[in-house]
Amino acid sequence: MSVCSPPSHFHLSNAVVSHGAPDEVRVSLPCPQNPKPCLEPLKLAASNHPPIRSRGFRLNCLRSDAISIAAQNAELTEPAIDGSGGDDGGDSSGGGGGDGGGNEEDAEGEEFGPLLRFDEVMKETEARGVELPSDMLEAAKTTGLRKEFLLRYLALQGSAWPLGFLMKYCSMLRNRMLADPSFLFKVGTEVVIDSCCATFAEVQKRGKDFWAEFELYAADLLVGVVVDIALVGMLAPYARIGKPSVSHGLFGRIQQASVALPSSVFEAERPGCRFSVKQRVATFFYKGVLYGSVGFVCGIIGQGIANVIMNAKRSIKKSEEDIPVPPLVKSAALWGVFLAVSSNTRYQIVNGLEGLVEASPLAKRVPPIAMAFTIGVRFANNIYGGMQFVDWAKLSGVQ
Repeated sequence: MSVCSPPSHFHLSNAVVSHGAPDEVRVSLPCPQNPKPCLEPLKLAASNHPPIRSRGFRLNCLRSDAISIAAQNAELTEPAIDGSGGDDGGDSSGGGGGDGGGNEEDAEGEEFGPLLRFDEVMKETEARGVELPSDMLEAAKTTGLRKEFLLRYLALQGSAWPLGFLMKYCSMLRNRMLADPSFLFKVGTEVVIDSCCATFAEVQKRGKDFWAEFELYAADLLVGVVVDIALVGMLAPYARIGKPSVSHGLFGRIQQASVALPSSVFEAERPGCRFSVKQRVATFFYKGVLYGSVGFVCGIIGQGIANVIMNAKRSIKKSEEDIPVPPLVKSAALWGVFLAVSSNTRYQIVNGLEGLVEASPLAKRVPPIAMAFTIGVRFANNIYGGMQFVDWAKLSGVQ
């Protein structure tokens, strides 16, 4: 119902509403505060507001001979009578937040589709016999879901195991797949290239002792896979479903600040998603801390396993050609510093270059071009990173 231009005749709870002049509405209605029906028709003056999407309104009884309608300017999913408005429509896009006007919202709708209300989401999921995860269901009730995100989830959750299982129960993977459908391809490319390069280097270094020291190679390879997944996943854009829960105190302030940062230094801006230069600089150091933490922990685990195997073998059979056992903490610290400084810088650049290529008109017309570029740039990055780590290890005295 539009207050500005009501229909010529409609019913409102035992009252007949009609209009004569285009700018007023007359209602015969009993007042809740005075059970006796009003003898005189009540006059409602309609303000000439510009049309606003999903405008809510409230019907108040001021006295026995007057009723006013107050229009609420907040964007609501449904109009409410004698009640507060609904939650304002949210945005499920990835990256940090920013103020966006109507033009930005329209542009974002072109990229991710319209914002679906709860009933529209349930209609789509029930038609396919799919049950949404709890966080997506809650977001559909409060802020709504972008149509493109919903359709991607419905398509991916039906994938073969383990992808379908992870899409349902691993929100970290799901949100990255929703924001970037090529995320798994990039992770797989990184793991395959790094594993192949590591295997080639191990065979060259160990020579005829490769199979005798296979346990060391396997431990290094396993830790390398974990590091590769972390390197790609920490910088990948992700879809933010609903409104994040924020804790109070120091941890809450840190969480708020980190949520506002882009996922990588060169993450592309989009309507409703703007980042300042300070935020991008802060992202570099924030991701450096995360990378360093992952490097140190993985270094402790990987080098610890290798040291245990080396010491166990030497307790059985000693040889004059045995190399010294690398120091555990020093090796882990080297891994942490290397990932925080070198890997962080290189992978930020790789992400930026991939974003430029993927956004190009040619890559949008021919997607294999972006895939080929991903393979090439990540292969070159792994070769350079491997040579640089050897130099750092020699300078630090670890190797």
